[in-house]
Amino acid sequence: MPASESAPSALRLNLRIFSVVMFNFANYLTIGLPLAVLPGYVHEHLGFSAFWAGLVISLQYFTTLLSRPQSGRIADEKGPKKVVVLGLCGAVVSGVFYALAAWNDSSPIVALTLLCIGRLILGAGQSFAGTGATLWGVGVVGSRHIGRVISWNGVATYGAMAIGAPLGVWINHIGGLKLVSYTVIAIALLFVLLALPREAAKVTPGKKLPFREVLGKVWVYGIVLALASVGFGVIATFITLFYADRHWEGAALTLTIFSCAFVGVRLLFPNSINRFGGLRVAIVCFTVEITGLLFIWSAALPLMAELGAFLAGAGFSLVFPSLGVLAVKVVTHILLFSFWS
Repeated sequence: MPASESAPSALRLNLRIFSVVMFNFANYLTIGLPLAVLPGYVHEHLGFSAFWAGLVISLQYFTTLLSRPQSGRIADEKGPKKVVVLGLCGAVVSGVFYALAAWNDSSPIVALTLLCIGRLILGAGQSFAGTGATLWGVGVVGSRHIGRVISWNGVATYGAMAIGAPLGVWINHIGGLKLVSYTVIAIALLFVLLALPREAAKVTPGKKLPFREVLGKVWVYGIVLALASVGFGVIATFITLFYADRHWEGAALTLTIFSCAFVGVRLLFPNSINRFGGLRVAIVCFTVEITGLLFIWSAALPLMAELGAFLAGAGFSLVFPSLGVLAVKVVTHILLFSFWS
């Protein structure tokens, strides 16, 4: 049989990846739903300063950072499916805390505390579900398709954000934070039930490397990715307050534009990393993202901020897969060297 007949078609390969990354889509949908709602809720409804509104949003990403090593270790030991389920359960619990905060908004300090707890839990859930979905996808289609898996996880991530931000604002207009909370709980529970009967990817024990040895080789890529993520963090946290300060409408639309640009670039340039190399792609992406952030900084009209969000999303799109491919190559070389030595 010719090799071309034995290899799965591109469509079949993508469908197999979709069957796993849909859990990451659900994970980020629960993140996107309250994203444009919470800053205004904390600042305008509860009466706290912009600092506290920013803190409520950023707490999620803080715990995501801290829990990444743990989520990867558990995925290696117990399998990525269990990690995905744990992450989605974290989203369920975070929704419960949002609801408790909404029910206690007569006491702003209690409500703020409950929101902070919910965001901390959601951050860990994001880490577990995102890491698990990526590793589960690699386990389903093989490590040679890791770039494709990372790319489609990014599409699922920001596709969910593009849908979630305006959808959350719409739901908030209908039923307030309580209804947003119930929606988060329902979505996360539904996908937990969908994940449980799925066949788990086999965990193949491999050679374990000391964490410090791996970190010493890939920390540069991690710092570069962190710097690239700052733009998204600022937009996600403060764009709602930025628009409110200027009495503009459409902050959620700006988040959607950012996410649509992110997804669009992933879809339009799927082979750019293979063609031009991860380093070159990352440099171009940084340039585009910086240009977009400068547009937002100097925006005198909503259209200018929207254009900036588009450029920032387009630039940020390929940073993670390009750096991820470079980092994986470095770790692979370490493993090969360790094996032969």
